[in-house]
This record gives sequence, structure tokens and C-alpha cells, in this order.
Amino acid sequence: MQAQRLTTRVATSEPRLVPYPSPGPDAPNVLVVVLDDVGFAQLGCFGAGFATPNIDRVAAQGLRYNRFHVTAVCSATRAALLTGRNHHAVGMGVTQEAALGFPGYHGRIPRSAASLARVLRDHGYNTMAVGKWHLTPQAEYSAAGPFERWPLGLGFERYYGFLGAETNQWAPELVRDNTQVEPPRSPEEGYHLTEDLVDQAIGMIRDQQQAAARKPFFCYLAPGAAHAPHQVAEEWVAPYRGQFDDGWEAWRQRAYDRQVAEGVVPPETVLTERPPWVPEWESLSADERRLFARYMEVFAGFVTHTDHHLGRLFDSLDDQGIADDTLVMILSDNGASAEGGPTGTLNEAAGWLGFTEDVGTALEHIDDIGGPDANNHYPWGWAWAGNAPLRLWKRYAWLGGVRTPLIVRWGQRLAGQGSVRPQFCHAVDLYATVLDAAGIEVPESVDGVTQQPVDGASMLASFSDPAAPEHRTLQYFEMMGSRGIYHDGWKAVTDHVANQFGERDHVVGSYDFDTDRWSLFRLDEDFSESTDVAGEHPDVVSRLEGLWWAEAGRNQVLPLFEFPASMAHMHPGEFPPPDAATYRPGGAPVPLPQQPAALGGFELTAYVDVPAGGAEGIVTALGDRHGGWAFYLLEGRPVATFALLDGPVRVAADAPVPPGAHVLGVRYEPGSSARVVLSVDGADVAEAPLRGLVFFPNLTTAGAGLLVGRDRGIAVSDDYRPPFAFSGVLDRVELRSGDPAARDRATEVQAAVASD
Repeated sequence: MQAQRLTTRVATSEPRLVPYPSPGPDAPNVLVVVLDDVGFAQLGCFGAGFATPNIDRVAAQGLRYNRFHVTAVCSATRAALLTGRNHHAVGMGVTQEAALGFPGYHGRIPRSAASLARVLRDHGYNTMAVGKWHLTPQAEYSAAGPFERWPLGLGFERYYGFLGAETNQWAPELVRDNTQVEPPRSPEEGYHLTEDLVDQAIGMIRDQQQAAARKPFFCYLAPGAAHAPHQVAEEWVAPYRGQFDDGWEAWRQRAYDRQVAEGVVPPETVLTERPPWVPEWESLSADERRLFARYMEVFAGFVTHTDHHLGRLFDSLDDQGIADDTLVMILSDNGASAEGGPTGTLNEAAGWLGFTEDVGTALEHIDDIGGPDANNHYPWGWAWAGNAPLRLWKRYAWLGGVRTPLIVRWGQRLAGQGSVRPQFCHAVDLYATVLDAAGIEVPESVDGVTQQPVDGASMLASFSDPAAPEHRTLQYFEMMGSRGIYHDGWKAVTDHVANQFGERDHVVGSYDFDTDRWSLFRLDEDFSESTDVAGEHPDVVSRLEGLWWAEAGRNQVLPLFEFPASMAHMHPGEFPPPDAATYRPGGAPVPLPQQPAALGGFELTAYVDVPAGGAEGIVTALGDRHGGWAFYLLEGRPVATFALLDGPVRVAADAPVPPGAHVLGVRYEPGSSARVVLSVDGADVAEAPLRGLVFFPNLTTAGAGLLVGRDRGIAVSDDYRPPFAFSGVLDRVELRSGDPAARDRATEVQAAVASD
């Protein structure tokens, strides 16, 4: 290019306008919908039997892929989808909360793997993300960032949603772009997250089309559904009353029958047997059956409610006349989740640590299931049923963990609308497929950083050719030590079972990498991974095991995750939490990793001024009734409530705090005689025993971080309703860890039990 001619006058100078990037004229809009913890048989068009008419409509206008695969947990699949690289290759070997100090497990997508959003944006797309993110380390959630791994830092121009693994559907922790925001309404006012997220997606697309319809858009929509907590208004649950009373075996059989009849699975597919650790429905008591059916009714209502609101988004594409020009992909990030344990739970976080309430206690709260007062998850019998005809579930390299629904729609560019495609494909392939559809080459360098090889391959040929050859003949799997590999129609998988919070005593398999066994399946003849032929083909087993090790080396899988040794290497942040910190009212919630560690004890000191008429309201609150604690004045009296995993502990002073300046205190003293002590001006005024072993404050990402002077979302205690702002003058609070040595142990436990 010749140098631009510039003189002292415009008339004799050569102008050159700055060009804007632009994709090809046929580049489609792209809408990717990532559902959460939805099993292979948990959509109507995949045999569910409960209503998903809007997703079914998209499937009827498009294609269903019945051999689509993912990584078995949330963060890992999302990283693979958005980068086109295998999850270990971009440091996402497990979830953000369980990051290890090794190359394949650091939980930070590198700059050498520019996201799909970044590549599309650089070629003229508008990019927007709505919903669950789960690709930012929890220590980076705060108002101070860093923001490099927030959605806007990874290529999206707009974002609205939640950063963590899960959130309360009634009172989520929300972020708009790089700023934490409050939900627009309260649970009492009818707020629900899914409706809000779809409203945001519709609005973003509408605004983009009105401002720049000549530009295509990429919208990444990830509802919280159907990850626990399963929460939805009763009107969506009511139609399912009684539909699951005959149990998981009967429901699974009906789902399988529908799958065969509708061509979702080949007619010769074997419905795998019920594993021995899932109880036979008829062996359960009448109370257990009533409770377990209710859990599933709520889940079905949750899925139908999600479908309803997705239908509004699909309708908006029709109304704007852009549906046929929009490439729509709908998938789930992993198979159905068994994290509710054998009996389900009213509090998923408690269930991770074995504090599942007994059936009698749960029945006392059966009407709360699905509402703001429950953090519920169904029993794992429903997870097994929801993955029909496959075995096992989320977290495992078996098909029940790594095979999920995929639906694709793209107007007339698809051949045989409504049909089922059998090509083996994986989440890493969606990146290459979208770029191929848009006519965009994978960049060799982004911001001067050489890009690492893309593992995905375009599946675009199968859109127009039902008989297109498989574009993927080799794919490894690994999650928390569970290993598998697919090659040329064969799949080998180990029986390794990590200690996964309650499963160890129930799942048959090996816990030792040196003794675990490889099973072998001929997937082109055995759709459901039902018949182990390892004994007949030891040479194939040996070859596939060797291929697995080669792929493990190439993708940074090693060292293998093992429990409990891996816990010693958890590193949720670049910097350890402080030993002490000072907070003032009005700030954004402070995430748990950036607070002084509380598990080893803590001391809170609050400096207040009580007016003549007395004061009440929140001094400090963390989490909610499902896990957290709050210190507040109620009718002038100091009160602290600790929402423990096995029930609340409340301690209150007898007398109100008199007018004037005072120093209020809360001490948590752990140990065999753990207690919480309240003080006023240095004098102890109340105390109560506190069972320290079950004090895990704000264990999940579902509750609010540390707040000063107010609460929000779901309250920690029935004593108040948020915001319950402090009515006196609250200058500051000082929080100090009582045992800095316990800080690291608290961090490890937090990471070890974090949700996916």
C-alpha cells in the first residue's frame, strides 16, 4: 500500500477512512442457548414427556443431534464451547471453584485461546452474553475485578447475568457489564431469574437490530435452569401433580419408548439397567415416594417454565423477521445431576457435605420445595432416569455424563428439518462450526498473541447432508479422574469413582488409578453403552488406553485429579484473603475469597451511633437462610443468626442498645465447644453454642456476598425482610480472622465442595 499523501491543506491531501470490520454478506446471526444440568431425556423432543413445546418447535424446524458430547461439568463445557479447545488445554480441567495449581486446571482461559465472541466481534459482529458465566475465578467476582475474565474481558460487548456456578432463581446475584446490580423486583413481587434473562436477551437483540441491522449478532444465553436450586412458581408445578407417582423406573421406560418411537435413538438401543445404588421405587416407603415425586414435579415445572420464556425469545426472532437468518443452537452443558444424593435435599449445599435432612423433616417442608425457602435438588434416581437410555450422570466420562441434547436450526440451510443426525460431535466443534457458517478463518494471532491449535472441527457439512461422514473420529474425556476415549466407533471408559460427596458409598467402581478397569463399547452398534466387550477385544482396550494417555499429554490433563490429595493444591485466587478488613455501608457485596477467613473463627467489631428513639437493622449479613450469618439490631437488641447446614442458631441480647455511640461485637470461637458471643462496648451480653464443624458461611455462589448496613435477596433469618437497612448511624465494621492458620484450610474446603 502506498503511503497516504498529506499536505498542509485538505484540498491537496488524500483522505482514507478508517474501515470497520465486516463479515461476509451471508454471515448469520448466532444464538447459542446453554441449558444447565439437563439430561439426555429431559426435553420433550428427546423423550421427556413433560412440556417443552417451544424447544420442540425449534427442533421440528431444525435438527437434533443424538451423539453430541460435552465434558461432564459446567465450566469445562462452556470453556470448550467458547474457545473451540479441549477444556484442559485452556486450563479448565474442572470447575472454577476447584482450580488446581497445574497447567490444565488453573481455571483461567489463556489469551492464546481467544473466545468465539472475540473472534466474531473482530469480524464485525455485535456480541452479547446473558445468564450464567462460570468462567471467572470466584476471587475475581468483586467490584475491583480484575475484569479480564469477565464476559466483557473475553470478547462480549454486553453482559447481564450471574458469574457463579448457580444462583437463587428468586434473588440472584446479578452483574450488568462490569458492575454488580440489584434484581429489578423482589420475590414477593413475582421476580424470577429466567424471565428476567430472556427479557434482557430480547432487549439486547432488539436494540442491536434497530441500531445496526446490517451487522449480525452473537447472543450467548445461559439460563440458570435446570441447575439446582430447582425453583419455580407453583402454577408451573401444578400440571405435573401425580405424573411421577409411579417412580423413576416407570418414567425412564416411558421416556425410552418415546425416544425409540420418535427416532431419537436407534430401534435396537438397549435401555440400561438400574444401578444397584439407585433404590427400586417400590422398595421406598409411601412417604419417600410422595417426597421424591414432589421433587421431580418441581423440576419438570422448572424446565417447562424455562421453555415458555425461551419461546418468547424465539417469537421475537420471528416478529423481527430474522429467524431464518439466525443460526440457533440449543444444548446442555452436562448430563442430569445426581448432586441431590440418594434422597434429595432441601439445601443442596448441605447435601454436598452429607447434611441431608431426613425424610420426615423434608416432608414437613414439602410445600416449600421450589419456593424461596428451599434450595432443593431431586434424588439421584431422577438423574439416572433423566439420562435415559444411558447410565450414570454428571461428572462422569460415561455417556450419561457426557452425552446431552443438541438442537440446531438455520432456516432453509438445513436439509431434512425435524430429523435426527447421528454424527459423533463435541462441544469443541461448535466454535469451528459457527466460524465456518460466518465465513471467518480461525485467527493465527490475537492482540499479538499466537493462538493455540483449535481442537474442534466444523460440523457444517452435516447440516445439509444427513449422510455426511463424521468430522470427529477421536475425542478423549476426563473429569475428576473419570476417564474415557472415543475412536472410530469404539469407546473405552474407566470405572474410576472419585469421592464425590456422598457417592462413594453407593457407586460401584475403583478409587485407585492403578487398579481401575477400562470397559469397552462399540458405540456404532451399542448406542447406550450397555454391553461391555472389553474381554473380547483386549487389543482394542490396550490401543485406546494408549491413545488416551497420548491425548492426556497433548491436552494438559496430567496430573490426574485424585481425592483428597488434589485438595492441597486448590488456589481460588492469586492472592490469599486478608487476615483483617474494614468495610463501610453502601458498597457492593464482597465475595467470600476476599474476606478474612471465618471457618477458623472470627471477630466482628461495629462502630455505631444509636439515635434517641433506638435503632434496628442489619449491621452485617452474608449469604442467606441456606448458608450464611447475619448480625443485626431487632427492636434495639443485638441479634446474630447463623444459618448452619444442619439448622439455624440464633443468639440475642436481653436489653436494647441505649442511645449514643457504641462498639458492637460478634465473636465466633470454633472448636469442640464452639460458641458465638455478642458484646456491647467490650462487655459480653449473650452467647450460644455453635457447631463449628457445620459452619460453612456462604458455601455456594447462590447467596449474597458480605453486605454492611443492609441485606438483599433471601434473608438469613425470619426476623427480618431485606433490605432491613440499619436505621442508626453505622460508621464501619472491622472483620478479623480468629485463626489465620485456618484460612488455607477454609479455602480448600470451599473449593472442594463447590458446585458445578
